[in-house]
Amino acid sequence: MLEQLLVILILLCVLSKYISDGTRRRDPRRLDASSSSSTNPQDTPSLDAASSSSVSNPHDNYDVFLSFTHRDGTWKIFTSHLHKALKQKGIYTFLDAERLERDEDVSPELDNAIKGSRCAVVVLSKKYASSRWCMDELVQIIKCRKDSKIKQIVLPIFYHVNRDEILEKEMKGPIWEGFQSLKEKFRDNKEKVKSWTDALLQLGNIIGDSAYDSTIEAQFIEDFIEVVSSKLFDPALLNISEDLVGMESRLEKLKRCVYGSRSSSGDVRFIGICGLGGVGKTTLAEAYLKYMSRQFQATSFLANVRETCEKEHDGLVKLQKQLLRDVLKGEHTINNVSEGKGMIRRRLRSKKILVVLDDVDHLNQLRGLAEKNNWFGHGSQIIVLKKGKKNIAEEKR
Repeated sequence: MLEQLLVILILLCVLSKYISDGTRRRDPRRLDASSSSSTNPQDTPSLDAASSSSVSNPHDNYDVFLSFTHRDGTWKIFTSHLHKALKQKGIYTFLDAERLERDEDVSPELDNAIKGSRCAVVVLSKKYASSRWCMDELVQIIKCRKDSKIKQIVLPIFYHVNRDEILEKEMKGPIWEGFQSLKEKFRDNKEKVKSWTDALLQLGNIIGDSAYDSTIEAQFIEDFIEVVSSKLFDPALLNISEDLVGMESRLEKLKRCVYGSRSSSGDVRFIGICGLGGVGKTTLAEAYLKYMSRQFQATSFLANVRETCEKEHDGLVKLQKQLLRDVLKGEHTINNVSEGKGMIRRRLRSKKILVVLDDVDHLNQLRGLAEKNNWFGHGSQIIVLKKGKKNIAEEKR
């Protein structure tokens, strides 16, 4: 199995020439303060929470703004599960859990929350367009999508409604039926009615996902979360720090190497990055870990593997403990390397994780930390950084 692992280990020497000597190493947690998130239910932003949020840089406040209606029961049977899945994925989502959908203007706090979200997910259900509150939200969302400074990503979910009906000239179907009652109520405010109508038509022109009566919603939500993740954490769309100029293209090359040759989305992948010291291997791996972290249940960055194993007593055991601590969030007693290997295999085999092994120079180090792909859950990625161009299997001591 180890030989198979070494075959899988791709030495991406070509990446070294794309990494400038002036690129500085940084703590991945400091690349962008907006990357931190919480899965604690108490940390889920509500309307009240938004009122006290800083909006000095509003586009960094939330990953997703969730727009939906309570009127047709969609919240209980679908949207609440979608929100839970977003939260579990570490996607920082604004949710107005106490929304009453009153017939009044959207509050400044809610308006700031929309502007401060990188992506808006609109759950367009049968009675969505009957709510003034929802339609005002939608108008603001469409504005943010067209704003050249915000460029908000808009992802519609057509929930038990036909997207084609929205674009039909006859304006028939449950969406328009619900809208007619709202239109009648505000018949004296033609400007507002027109803004709602235009926003609804523009939403219909955006390619989205449709959930029908026959849809298995658990699978639908899982697939949709992957779409959201890929949109949010595309390096080309992220705000790269000025002192990491050129990192976008390097991240994109690495991402293509990882995902371009995958035979299955459930594969456990081992990726090797090699090159001379100081060319930026660690910086690239740190940036990749930061931008991809929310697609994994946990991450671990094991720095200076070679130095730790050479200079510290039971250095490999120490690294095993750190790996388990990073993923499982607790301390573990390990007496020797063999015991640590067994614990990693048993405890991490169901976890989808992203691990970086920095400066590996000997096969035993790899054996002790990531010997086999069945040690880790489906979709896990193990990135191995190594100085020089020789395969790890060729190193002798």
